[in-house]
Amino acid sequence: MKDTNDLRGRTKEFAIQVIRLYSSLPKSAEAQVLGKQVLRSGTSVGANYREAFRSRSKAEFTAKIGDCLKELDETSYWFELLVEAEIQPSANLNALRKECDELLAIFTAIAKKCKQGVKMG
Repeated sequence: MKDTNDLRGRTKEFAIQVIRLYSSLPKSAEAQVLGKQVLRSGTSVGANYREAFRSRSKAEFTAKIGDCLKELDETSYWFELLVEAEIQPSANLNALRKECDELLAIFTAIAKKCKQGVKMG
């Protein structure tokens, strides 16, 4: 169960870092709109993973893992917009973007194993 707890902690820490990012954004309308989007999607990853962990069936687990992937991909998009719209310097988001990419890779691997019928845990 160590890996499961590590991923639960990791997604929670990711959410905390996203909350801190949101708090540091400028108060312009554009920054706040994008910030609220990244806040919603970035904090929902851990919540969806917790729901997956408590799922009652393989189908439910697989669906929640898919939700995690969707939210991570969306979060990555909002990070891109924050940088490309010059609201946040790229350097300020490097660590968060790296973690988002790593979580995407982890959840992609889990989703593939689910589709292949590999037993998780």
